[in-house]
Amino acid sequence: MIRKTLNASQLQQEVNRRIHRLQEIVEDGVKIRVPRPQLQEPDKTGCNWNMTHFGNAVGFERDIEGVLKAVRAEYNLNTEVKDTGNPFGD
Repeated sequence: MIRKTLNASQLQQEVNRRIHRLQEIVEDGVKIRVPRPQLQEPDKTGCNWNMTHFGNAVGFERDIEGVLKAVRAEYNLNTEVKDTGNPFGD
């Protein structure tokens, strides 16, 4: 499967959205802090990012791991640097 690419903020938002839709987390009213994705060499599946050190996640590690696995299978971190050009035009 070819992964779509998202920038770091978009990936962070997608993981956050999916985590906070999980039934157990909704029922417990827990707010989990989602870290920014960290670029890494592509792993054996081809994924080039990972997230570690979620905040307020005790007891939800398995749920978070499931979300991460799904999102990592769908998306890669965009590594392209946008050329904003020379703002001074010289």
